[in-house]
Amino acid sequence: MLVLNRFVVPTETQDSFAERAHAALAALAASTGYRSGRLTRALDDPAYWTLVTEWESVGAYRRALGGFDVKVHATPLLSESLDEPSAFETLASAGPGEAVHVAASDRAAEPWR
Repeated sequence: MLVLNRFVVPTETQDSFAERAHAALAALAASTGYRSGRLTRALDDPAYWTLVTEWESVGAYRRALGGFDVKVHATPLLSESLDEPSAFETLASAGPGEAVHVAASDRAAEPWR
């Protein structure tokens, strides 16, 4: 599962934003089910940043959001992200030189589940 949080950060607050994002990333990285993460900034417009994390499952990500350090360091930062979908399930993947592996959706068939 991939979580992509996008931010628009004014130039004058980028240093403090980066420090807070590092703390958020460290808190998330300490969570069970965390696979990887990175803080990125757009090359064409340095006001645009993303915090990208990969998780073993939707459940692992949701449980991580309940952790104390995540609530203290990551939740306030994530609340500043752009209001748009941020969690994505992986439906196909391929490593270097590998064939594409297609995965079934984890979404419930009924919308009320």
